[in-house]
Amino acid sequence: MLYAVIMAGGSGTRFWPASRAARPKQLLELVSQQSMLQSTVERLSGLVIPEQMIVVTGQALADQVMQQLPQLPTDSLLVEPCRRDTAACIGLAAALLAGRDPHACMLVMPSDHVITDRNAFQQAVRAAMSLLESDPTRIITFGIPPTYPAESFGYIERGAALAEISGLTAYRVARFREKPDRPTAERYLQSGGFYWNSGIFLWQAQTILDALKRWEPGIAGPIDQIAEADGTPAFSEVLAQEFPRAVAKSIDYAVMERYDNVVTIEAPFDWDDVGSWQAIARLHAADEHHNTVRGSHVGIDTTGCIIRSEGKHMIVTIDIHDLIVVHTAGATLVAPKHAEERIREAVQRLRELGHDDLL
Repeated sequence: MLYAVIMAGGSGTRFWPASRAARPKQLLELVSQQSMLQSTVERLSGLVIPEQMIVVTGQALADQVMQQLPQLPTDSLLVEPCRRDTAACIGLAAALLAGRDPHACMLVMPSDHVITDRNAFQQAVRAAMSLLESDPTRIITFGIPPTYPAESFGYIERGAALAEISGLTAYRVARFREKPDRPTAERYLQSGGFYWNSGIFLWQAQTILDALKRWEPGIAGPIDQIAEADGTPAFSEVLAQEFPRAVAKSIDYAVMERYDNVVTIEAPFDWDDVGSWQAIARLHAADEHHNTVRGSHVGIDTTGCIIRSEGKHMIVTIDIHDLIVVHTAGATLVAPKHAEERIREAVQRLRELGHDDLL
């Protein structure tokens, strides 16, 4: 049976000041009238019922997640007592699912991506399920054909073509590549043999558990202890005691880069991981002055800017170009677009200065 595991515990630092620890980007309406988490769940409608979903998040966000997703049963929420990166997060969900259904298949995805074509997304998942049925030991990824030389995404180098299913082509994965510099990204784009790594995966729960036991006993051990307590009165206590013992490591390093039976399907859907404010410009039409505006704004000789205001607050700009201007209650950001990676530096400086109430 197919289950969906949605990872919803991130902090979204690069979207400060709109994204804060108490309300990170996946809970915000950055792209549409729904939060990004709500859009992720809606994308699964008709593919996975709410009882077959697990949303993994942190204690501080648990109440907000359930408020945004009233259709989910309360036991669909898995609350991590602390952050231990994606390998432990995914491994824990896999262990719980495998204990309940030995043949569980897991569709794993972040909660903060934009995929506009639900039908195409579900077509790709069904094709992946067919590949998994023919070889249950496979790990399947979804590769996004690159449209520009992105330096902020990881890449998948494809190998030989494996199969064509429902008009979609699957390839063996030759290698995963880290986020490249500009010349390398341009080379990847020109070669035609690389995809952006969407971070969306499909596998049998037992496959990922076996891989963690083989390569990451420091993750598998605590997870086994937690899974043994599933369904008992001691579960919460064991979770709080054992999960912090798990080694913090990404699923990419823990498993994906080591596993030798990885397949990628060339995704038929548009995708964006909405990693920074400039993603908003990619996802929303600009005005005649190349400004992307969300909220109330009057501009005079203003071009190429990303401007966001909450509520009725009016932003007026004069003779500015290629800036990010974001107003929220309590904090305002003004930065050149080319320096948006330094937002994390600003967040760290605020933390050092004791302004935790703004983070």
